[in-house]
Amino acid sequence: MPLTSPRRSALVDQVIAQLRNQITSGEWPVGSRIPTEPELVELMGVARNTVREAVRALAHNGLLDIRQGSGTYVIATSELAGVMHRRFAGAEPRHIAELRSTLESSAARLAAERRTERDLVQLDALLARREEAWAGGDAEVFVAADVSLHMAVVTASHNDVLIELYADLGELVADWLRADVGTVLDPAAHLDHARLIEAIRRGDGDAAASEAAGYPFVCLGKDAPGAAVTAAGG
Repeated sequence: MPLTSPRRSALVDQVIAQLRNQITSGEWPVGSRIPTEPELVELMGVARNTVREAVRALAHNGLLDIRQGSGTYVIATSELAGVMHRRFAGAEPRHIAELRSTLESSAARLAAERRTERDLVQLDALLARREEAWAGGDAEVFVAADVSLHMAVVTASHNDVLIELYADLGELVADWLRADVGTVLDPAAHLDHARLIEAIRRGDGDAAASEAAGYPFVCLGKDAPGAAVTAAGG
């Protein structure tokens, strides 16, 4: 005998799909608290148990984190991102740096070859936002701006597989940057990314790859080509 009726199972699947869409669309960004269970019941017009099953399913898949007494929070944008976050959250920082260096240098080289004018406009805007975030002194705002710029470089590679993979690593990279930057931004530790964007603009794949490859190791305090050892914020 089935534990649930086909109709009920289908309804739970529909709610899961709706909740997932709220997350993947950015309506509920990573780190945000989703509406409470009663609010979700009212919004979706389904029973409390249906909402509860859907939320638990997404928590099991790694997209949501149910925190007793606090609420339910978005921790990943896809099932794969959730798995990666859980699997590699305690990884050696050097190993994360090596992975970032490999992916980002390859993406930067491709971006220099394939970037469009629209990509360049986006890169310029995000570079300016990153500089403004640093000047503003809010570490969390800066981390978000930095991750967005690196994601835009990868997006400019126009390699769909690379883009999806890097996006799934996004929150892991953000956690790593938070640990590196700390809660207070040090004015003497600023790492300029203008050379990377200019290399992409002029189509210099070697220079773009070299710049991108060095940033993660600079954050570790390890000498790398194209950046000063004292800088921080990859």
